[in-house]
Amino acid sequence: MSKQISDMAVYNPAKVLDAIIAKLKLKNDAALSRVLEVAPPVISKIRHRTLPIGATILLRMHEASAISIRELRALMASPTEPSPA
Repeated sequence: MSKQISDMAVYNPAKVLDAIIAKLKLKNDAALSRVLEVAPPVISKIRHRTLPIGATILLRMHEASAISIRELRALMASPTEPSPA
């Protein structure tokens, strides 16, 4: 019983970063790094999937944006786009 690729969620950290930037009306990743009190390379590594979003940064995202932890996690696990038939 294996899941089909189209039914699986794909880790998409860029989506959650973009959602927080939009909600806080920030200009870019550098501004987000200042709000979250992390070095700019941390945001870059998260966006390029070389660093996972850990518990500490997830809490900072929640505190800064007031987006619920559940919603942040849902944004990170975006379903894949269905392939055209």
